[in-house]
Amino acid sequence: MKIALLGYGRMGKTIEKIALQRGHTIVLKVDENTKEYDIKIADIAIDFSIPSVAFNNISNCLNNNIPVISGTTGWLDKYPAITELCKQKNGAFIYASNFSLGVNIFFELNEQLAKMMHQLNQYDVTLEEIHHTKKLDAPSGTAITLAEGVIKHTNKESWNLNVTNNDSQIPIVAKRIDDVPGTHTVAYNSEVDTIEIKHTAHNRSGFALGAVIAAEWLYGKTGIFTMKDVLGLK
Repeated sequence: MKIALLGYGRMGKTIEKIALQRGHTIVLKVDENTKEYDIKIADIAIDFSIPSVAFNNISNCLNNNIPVISGTTGWLDKYPAITELCKQKNGAFIYASNFSLGVNIFFELNEQLAKMMHQLNQYDVTLEEIHHTKKLDAPSGTAITLAEGVIKHTNKESWNLNVTNNDSQIPIVAKRIDDVPGTHTVAYNSEVDTIEIKHTAHNRSGFALGAVIAAEWLYGKTGIFTMKDVLGLK
């Protein structure tokens, strides 16, 4: 495939390396210094940009009939507009808060654990995420996805950043530490014990590999999909 990289930071460079290893060609590298480009020279686009430009990047792809996957977080207030545009253009789109194959298995484990903990009111659930200091949004999109997975199966109604636990909200603690690719922990605490599941990324390669695999899967399809579709988890 001829791939356009929308965002050429650390993730973009890692995606480039893996895509080339898998036999693809990078035809565009778009960053903050890129003024004009022709997205139509690409077969597919992979967006790992920043929240302020992600919506325009994705819209440009869909308007030009280019399938696009996005791992940029912090722009999801405009997600309904993107899905509507994708339907209008009969396009192809995948958004994931995290493309790591391991994290997407972790999402499934999180929901299964939430189902089992639903009736055990003596446990309070908390989330913690740790990322590198250059990450712009907090909490991470992955932490929000985890919180939404718990909310789906429990009596929790929402999540909140850096608050104490209460009956209706899940507290998320966000930490920023140099050179941490991503660590996420879901913990159920009671007076007598703690049940905890945790995913620790050792580097960015897992995120990048998942993004390239998702692009390979999406190419030639139309519709709005998730990593559950890619991994056959639905």
